[in-house]
Amino acid sequence: MNSEGDGEADKHKAKMQKIKAARDRMNEDRQGEKGLIIVHTGPGKGKSSSGFGMILRSIAHGMPCAVVQFIKGAWDTGERRLLTEHFGGLCQFYAMGEGFTWETQDKARDIAAAQRGWEKAKELIRDPSVQMVLLDEINIALRYEYLDLAEVVAFLRDEKPFMTHVVLTGRNAKPELIEIADLVTEMAVVKHPFRAGIKAQAGVEF
Repeated sequence: MNSEGDGEADKHKAKMQKIKAARDRMNEDRQGEKGLIIVHTGPGKGKSSSGFGMILRSIAHGMPCAVVQFIKGAWDTGERRLLTEHFGGLCQFYAMGEGFTWETQDKARDIAAAQRGWEKAKELIRDPSVQMVLLDEINIALRYEYLDLAEVVAFLRDEKPFMTHVVLTGRNAKPELIEIADLVTEMAVVKHPFRAGIKAQAGVEF
């Protein structure tokens, strides 16, 4: 390598050393741990997918976890098959929903299903052996007022065990929920195949 190339390599190495030193100092200042309230919201795809990714990480670490589905319970999804057929010992899975509200067309039925899901969610969150609970599409149930927002917020704020992680997905997350959350991610839409006439497909959407 010529001297000019050597100089560029040395500059790069020096720059990376500074970045590493800064990152090391940052990590030294952050030693605390706590169970997080995590919200995935926004109009873009990937909210549930990200939540299930965290569930799979928990399983990989041997951490007992659970899923409560508030809307998609009637669907035969890939994640449901995988978790129930292969990881039932570590992950409890409860499909409590009956489909989207425009499919059921029965508000009382939707409210009853959401309430059953919330009661199961509280039971799982209170269970000291469960370390992460995914509440899939609960934001939709809250948006349509199938659940009492104040009750959900108060429970997560006041009763969630200190080291339990709770992940809540669905678009249009309520500001009150965002306020108490530790981690909030909003998925944006750039392009989506549905707008080009392509239907939901196995392995991508479910």
